[in-house]
Amino acid sequence: MGGPGCGKGTQCKNMATKYGFCHVGLGQLLRQEAQRNTQRGRKIHDIMLQGLLVPTGTILDMISNAMLSRPESRGFLIDGFPRELRQAKEFERIVGRAPDIVIVFDCSMDTMVRRALRRGRVEHRADDCEQAIRQRLETYYTLCGPVLTFYQQKKLLCNVGAPCLPLTPLPKPTPQGNKTGHAVAHNLDLSGPVSHCVCWEIW
Repeated sequence: MGGPGCGKGTQCKNMATKYGFCHVGLGQLLRQEAQRNTQRGRKIHDIMLQGLLVPTGTILDMISNAMLSRPESRGFLIDGFPRELRQAKEFERIVGRAPDIVIVFDCSMDTMVRRALRRGRVEHRADDCEQAIRQRLETYYTLCGPVLTFYQQKKLLCNVGAPCLPLTPLPKPTPQGNKTGHAVAHNLDLSGPVSHCVCWEIW
């Protein structure tokens, strides 16, 4: 979860490389599907251009398939998901457990708009036009509060940057990470042009 241009994709790639996790980026999955000349692809393309949410069933299918295709992975970094509370609850039901940790990055709306517009020019992404970006941000801010509260109540939320809610601090680092080896967020190097990414899950 996170507003467009928040940096979640960039930092998830860095973390996946450093810690050996599988990076599952929902935005990338959706863009790949939107480029296909299929009924679902065309529908996703139209929804994304409007800055609206793709239906939950489609999202869950795509995330699940991406994870099932990498059974050898020691863990998963999922960015851009969940985008609403129903997705969070349904995904936990399917997987059978909560994430190890949810990392929250925070920056201003103006920063996200500026970054997303620059990215749209560089990467020629149709969904990074200003109208779609602002609609996506409006949708995101409307829906993210309940998701953050949901994970906060589970004591899974860790904040980097200015908090949008009173959040739990990062755990103290240990040489071995945590017991499962899935969540080693306290050792992350988050230097660079990133400020806001709400809800990365390390599964």
